[in-house]
Amino acid sequence: MAMTRRQLLAALGAAAIIPAGVWRLLPSARAAGEFPLELSEAEWRKRLTPREYEVLREEDTEAPGSSELLHEKRAGVYTCAGCDQPVFRSETKFDSGTGWPSFYAPIDGAIGTREDRRLLVMVRTEVHCSRCGGHLGHVFEDGPEPTGLRYCLNGVALDFVPAGEAPA
Repeated sequence: MAMTRRQLLAALGAAAIIPAGVWRLLPSARAAGEFPLELSEAEWRKRLTPREYEVLREEDTEAPGSSELLHEKRAGVYTCAGCDQPVFRSETKFDSGTGWPSFYAPIDGAIGTREDRRLLVMVRTEVHCSRCGGHLGHVFEDGPEPTGLRYCLNGVALDFVPAGEAPA
């Protein structure tokens, strides 16, 4: 059975996170004063679980297929797990086959992007929350219409709020 392009990218992504935690050795690209919500490292550690801290603040990547949000099908809004800002709507979610929750469009103004050169084999575009700067994942140009984009996100960096419930 031949491997699809997405399966190959997912495998490369999975290989990039081994050994786990290697990204913590590299400095974050975030600059102080860059985001509306700024907390100290101690405040972030108190606010987040250890795994959320590794992904959102140290830009780690969760293992493919590990997020419960991968299979979330209800209508609602996905929020940043760091600051509760709504970042993606359920109607833009799709099954990318990569093992990470994927969306084709963010909520206007909810995310920011920057070039990520931490992988030696490719340049990626990192996606972060526009309010707190939390690392959400990456965006690729192989998604479905209408945008042609695939926002490939870490489920641990997101919370899901079902339709009819207000985000915290």
